[in-house]
Amino acid sequence: MVLLQLTPTRILIIYIAQGAVFAFFLYLAFKILGRDRKRLNVIFAGFYITPAIGLFINFIYGPLTDEGIVLFLNFLTNFGIFYAPIFMVVFELILLKSEKVITPAKQILILIIYAIAMFCMFFFLLIPGYGVEINAGTNWSPKWYPPFFIYLVIIESLAIVPSIYLALKIYAKFEDALLKKKWRYFIFGFLFLVIFMYGIFVSNYLADSTFRLIMGSISIILAISGGYLMYKGVGQQLQK
Repeated sequence: MVLLQLTPTRILIIYIAQGAVFAFFLYLAFKILGRDRKRLNVIFAGFYITPAIGLFINFIYGPLTDEGIVLFLNFLTNFGIFYAPIFMVVFELILLKSEKVITPAKQILILIIYAIAMFCMFFFLLIPGYGVEINAGTNWSPKWYPPFFIYLVIIESLAIVPSIYLALKIYAKFEDALLKKKWRYFIFGFLFLVIFMYGIFVSNYLADSTFRLIMGSISIILAISGGYLMYKGVGQQLQK
């Protein structure tokens, strides 16, 4: 297996910028789970853990040049990062309806259905010109073809749109000013992360080195500030 000579730009984006997001998300997840391991905490922590796993896999294949291995590990990276929003849908449903209505079985079913939908993006990789290209021609950065790009936008939106809708419904139910303020932190944090995720989509679709560098620089701000605002608004309040 050949190793790619990493450029300063790739080191900056993959190991410094994304590394900071990885470390911060793990830190927030452990803070949430450290308070309690009840289901609500685990689900909220899952929103941070799966992207951290995806980023860790990205660290592994960053210097590799075996196309098959890189493509597969990139698939796992995408799965980890873009699976995260479904945890917020489940979390908000529980807050809105209670666990008596959104039972553990229903929670698991929602997570499994979305996982299947996410896994289906793998089939695009089997058809040249439909999925993702990563090789020397793309400078070992992912280039998304239109069918893959459209599919990911649709699947991601199926979690993001309901999550925003549920968040606004919950916000409307609050009467206490402090609770409203904290929930606004949560909503704005989530929106920052939505911009971050769709920004990655556009960056990989355009496959433009300049846009990729700009988006990579902005991403660390969006991801860390978004993750923190969500934690400050809700995650920090999850007690035993």
